[in-house]
Amino acid sequence: MSMQMIDIEELPGAQTPPPVSVGGRAISEADIAAEMQYHPADSAGSAQLKAARALVVRELLHQRAQQLGLTAEGSDAEAVDEAVAQLLEAELAVPEPSEDDCRRFYAAHPERFSQPVQLDVRHILLAAPPDDAEARDAQYHLGVELLEALAEHPERMTELAQRYSDCPSREDGGELGRLSPGQTVAELDRALKHLPQGLHDRPLASRYGWHLVMVDDRQESRRLPYEAVTEQVRLSLHEQATRRALRHYLLALEAELGVQGVSLDDDSGGSLMR
Repeated sequence: MSMQMIDIEELPGAQTPPPVSVGGRAISEADIAAEMQYHPADSAGSAQLKAARALVVRELLHQRAQQLGLTAEGSDAEAVDEAVAQLLEAELAVPEPSEDDCRRFYAAHPERFSQPVQLDVRHILLAAPPDDAEARDAQYHLGVELLEALAEHPERMTELAQRYSDCPSREDGGELGRLSPGQTVAELDRALKHLPQGLHDRPLASRYGWHLVMVDDRQESRRLPYEAVTEQVRLSLHEQATRRALRHYLLALEAELGVQGVSLDDDSGGSLMR
C-alpha cells in the first residue's frame, strides 16, 4: 500500500506531494502508509498527514539520540525507543506546577473535578432493529401500553421486566444498577442525563429498540474538594507543561536538522504521550 492509494495524482490540478525527509534521511511512502492505521481521521489525506508527522517526530528524536551517542545506526526498534526515553529524560525540561498553579487550575475547571451525575435505573428493553420500521412501530405501541400500566402500578416493574424485556437485566427485574455517564448505550446515556427521578412517560429510542425507564434515585453532580483531587490536578498541569516543552523541543530540532515535505503542528508530539 502506498500514498498513491489516495489518488492525489489523479485529481485535476493536483501536484505530487513532496517527499518527506528529516536531516536528509527520507521517510518512504510505504512507511507512511503502514503508519496510517494508528492515526484514525475523517479522511485518508488527514490520516496520511498525521502518520507522516508522527514518523517525522520519531526520526527527529532518533537522529538527536544518535548525535548524543545514545543509539547507533541500524539499532532495532526497542533500542531506539529506549534511547529516545533517555534523550527526553535528559533534555526535556518540564517545570513542576506550584501549589498556587494547582489551586488556580482547580478553580478554573470545576467540571473536570466533579463527581458525575449518578442514577439508580431500572428499564425494560423492547428490542427492534433500527431498519425494521414495522417492528419498531409495534414495539413502541407495546411500550406505551406497558408505561400506562406502570403509571398505575409502578410496583409491577420487576414483573413486567421479567416478562417483556429483551435485556439480560430482566433476570434482575430490569435493574441496571448505579450508572454514571458513559456506562450505557449512547442514545440512552444522553437521555438519562436529563431525566428526573421516577418513571419516564415515553419510550426512549436506541439502536436496540425502545427503553422503558424508571429512575429510582438521582444524585446530582457535585464538585469534589481540592484535597480529594490534588494529585489529579497536579498530573493534569504536568501533562500540559510536558506537551508545551515537547513542542518547543521538537520545533528546535526541526530547525536544527531540517524537515522536508511536512511541517510540525501544535500536537505533533502527542502520540509520544498516549
